[in-house]
Amino acid sequence: MDTLSRGKDAESRACRYLQARGLQLLHRNYRSKGGEIDLILQDTDSLVFVEVRYRRQSGFGSAAESVDWRKQSKLIACARHFMQTHPDTARQPCRFDVIALDGSSSDIGWIQNAFSAAE
Repeated sequence: MDTLSRGKDAESRACRYLQARGLQLLHRNYRSKGGEIDLILQDTDSLVFVEVRYRRQSGFGSAAESVDWRKQSKLIACARHFMQTHPDTARQPCRFDVIALDGSSSDIGWIQNAFSAAE
């Protein structure tokens, strides 16, 4: 399986995992000039922006550790674009979650409120 296929598979697994926990999928692979958000879901009254990370090996850090400040900045900019272009969501509380999948395990790590958009 190539890298692109593994990434799509990881996103599908993450989406199913979150939907099984009651979240409702709104958008998948939302793109703006600043970047991309893998999954955007509704969790009761909150909008959830999800970054899915998969690492086959953890020699250079875990999947969760790969969401550094640069990636966080891109996700925040993309989320702001989403809320500007979808005004019905602009007043909802939102959060940024990370789904981490490591190749050495079938476990899914769900980090809720992984980082904040606060300056």
